[in-house]
Amino acid sequence: MNGVLLMVVAAAVLACGYLGYGRWLANKWGVDKEALTPAKRMKDGKSFSPVSAFTAFSHQFSSICGAGPVTGTIVAMAFGWLPVVLWVLVGVHDFGALYASMKNNGKSLAQLIEKYIGKTGRRLFLLFCWLFCIIVIAAFTDMVCKTFMFTPAVDASGAATGAIDFTKSYAAGCAGTISILFTFVAIAFGWAQKKFNLTGATEFVTGVVLMVLMFAVGMQFPVYLDKFQWFAVVMVYLVFAGAMPIQMLKTPRDYLTSIMMIVMIVCAVLGIVVLGVNGQATITAPVFTGFSTASGMMFPVLFVSVACGALSGFHSLVSSGTSSKQVEKEQDAVKVGYGAMIVESFVGILAIIVAGIMFSDMNTAGTGALNAGVASTPFQIFAAGISRGMQAFGVDGTLATVFMTMNVSALALTSLDAVARIARTSFSEFFAQTNDALAIESKAGYMKVLGNPWFATVVTLLPGLALAFGGYANIWPLFGASNQLLGGMTMITLAVFCKCTGRKGWMLYVPVAFLLCCTFTSLVQSAMGCMTAVQAYGFFGTIPATATTAAVSVAATKGLQLVFAVLLMVLGLIVAVNCLKEFFGKEAGSMPDEEPEWSEMGKAEYGRAAAAEAPADAEAAKA
Repeated sequence: MNGVLLMVVAAAVLACGYLGYGRWLANKWGVDKEALTPAKRMKDGKSFSPVSAFTAFSHQFSSICGAGPVTGTIVAMAFGWLPVVLWVLVGVHDFGALYASMKNNGKSLAQLIEKYIGKTGRRLFLLFCWLFCIIVIAAFTDMVCKTFMFTPAVDASGAATGAIDFTKSYAAGCAGTISILFTFVAIAFGWAQKKFNLTGATEFVTGVVLMVLMFAVGMQFPVYLDKFQWFAVVMVYLVFAGAMPIQMLKTPRDYLTSIMMIVMIVCAVLGIVVLGVNGQATITAPVFTGFSTASGMMFPVLFVSVACGALSGFHSLVSSGTSSKQVEKEQDAVKVGYGAMIVESFVGILAIIVAGIMFSDMNTAGTGALNAGVASTPFQIFAAGISRGMQAFGVDGTLATVFMTMNVSALALTSLDAVARIARTSFSEFFAQTNDALAIESKAGYMKVLGNPWFATVVTLLPGLALAFGGYANIWPLFGASNQLLGGMTMITLAVFCKCTGRKGWMLYVPVAFLLCCTFTSLVQSAMGCMTAVQAYGFFGTIPATATTAAVSVAATKGLQLVFAVLLMVLGLIVAVNCLKEFFGKEAGSMPDEEPEWSEMGKAEYGRAAAAEAPADAEAAKA
């Protein structure tokens, strides 16, 4: 199979999905072009803050386009590339969580569950959500830190010398420096956006210039740290990203990151085309290897491995937790909620194509990453493949390697800071006494502490850090299953929302049934695997004398995962049952959309805007 042909066909299918199904869904549910969005009405300078369509898209895209489209798709290619492509292309795409949140004054998914399902359902879901976010923090932190860590030098016999292999570590060190610079540059860029009212081309050009300068500085001053030192750096960053007002760090960083990722996508497309012209874009990976492989049965492994790109519950948390509070115009919801998903899916397709082309070079039969081995990680395959394509059209090899190393780390890091923010709001929402979207900002009683963004962020990051020591490979199956179960619960909630508000929701029913069956099967398998690992190292008896410290550490992590898996199954089952009960018990059209809510800042700005338009309207009336 030629990679260029597959890329063109996949792009056409995704474009048709956006232009056809996406717009049809928007019309079916009723997008109101004249409606004032929660971002405008409830502006508070912290979470609610209206931004341009591209900035909102940048936030959504960079937040959801994490490690999933690369890691998940390449790991799932153990079953062959064709099943993964089909799942990415036909997997359910929607902007439902974003739309439902905007129609309910920016409520998070948990707050929507309280409105349509009940208060108990909200708290159970928030606990599920918080546990899920901890898993994401653990998996993605390990991915980022492994990308940035230096490579130890070895002698002729292969033994470690205790020194750093600067040649092999250069790209990772440069990417680490650039990532650190990103934080401070993003804050400065956010300040400049507001101070000088940067918009459109001026804003974009400024972002590009800042990106070029960061890469230039990073390539001159690489930082060499080991994985655990990077753990500390990443955790400090996440504290600030999770607790600071969103427009100060997260939003400007997402804007800059999206520019970099868009350039990456363009480079990948050009590279595949040039390789195709040179006759080097043949996909050598197997088309289909069977319904059962060393990785397990295709059902459920394939559908939970591709945890982003085809369908993802994490997207719903971003859509309702942060993006719904930034969309300036309701018609932008399709571009932001649906468009970002389509572009993310295309990244997944590019990962499949690149891995398929690189298969014969970076994998040996039975030992490569595509064969459930460890010869090359998915990130290494993706970065090396696109770097090869960039060099094919004339980009310097060192620059291409540094650029791609930074991109693959950014894929995980931008999701990390988003999930840190969602996790701390979930923690605080759990204790909030009202279902108001602004309830966690309350300073009354115990909410002074539990609603404090700094306290809530630190409380969330600590268990995530503990779980990260087990490595992403051990955590990924649990992440994938819980992520897709979250997607299923989101769709049940949306089905209830559609029925209660008189909208059509039949397109959600089949995906809900499939996801619940798939994810509960996978969680049971994960729990059984963790139980076996824990038993093997004597946690229910005596630890074997032959057990190494590393093995015991892994087993301890498995024990923590076992606790998480059981909790997720129980919480997911209770929430799903309550949602289904309410779905069949509610009358169609019984709960209209919420009445618009206003903040003091939103009222003041709307009043000033109306007063400024009044003279112009009067002159127009006279004319």
